Amino acid sequence: MAFSAHRNNVFLIGLLSFCVDSSVCSEKNNTLFFTKENTIRKCMCPDSINDCDYSLANLICNCMTVLPYTADKTYYNNLVIWFTETNMLRILLNVTSVHNLKLSLCGTIPLTTKYLTIWGLQKLQIRSENNGQLKQQSLTISTSCDNGAQNKLMPYKDKSMITHVAVLDTSLFNDSGPLKAYSVENISNTSNQFPYLDNFFIPSNKSCIVTFIY
Repeated sequence: MAFSAHRNNVFLIGLLSFCVDSSVCSEKNNTLFFTKENTIRKCMCPDSINDCDYSLANLICNCMTVLPYTADKTYYNNLVIWFTETNMLRILLNVTSVHNLKLSLCGTIPLTTKYLTIWGLQKLQIRSENNGQLKQQSLTISTSCDNGAQNKLMPYKDKSMITHVAVLDTSLFNDSGPLKAYSVENISNTSNQFPYLDNFFIPSNKSCIVTFIY
């Protein structure tokens, strides 16, 4: 019996060690970025934690400090960002590929307006607080270009795979109204059709759907 118990313990320890770096457990993890006092912290958190609880994040998450403009902009399944102003949010989020995104404003309103480009966004959650009033909303994006694949995880590491681009208007955090979105199909040249936006990549000989979130 003692040998059996020891063997089970070894197995459990090995499984937990495997899960630290394995994609088997990655779906349960959230990548968290938070900004505070001109610093950026990138964390891997095993579970969701209270918004803007910096002390708890540093305690239970695996965190490291990163320099502005060096934050890795790879593909994220679940990404959470706590931010205080839009310039830093732009550094972290603009032209990034994200499947599920949660944005929590940990600063004050009003914010300056920025337009942020996000590839492959399917679900957005926002959280802000103004004069003691908590605002939490969510939006699920489904477009006709999904061809029934909206529930599949599409890793847009390869830019040639891009079929959907979301443009987020950060002024939505200043408004107490409901979260809104509308889509424009068959976009092939953003500089011509939306000259007031920063130009972003669209593969040659291919059009996409642009969804504006405001």
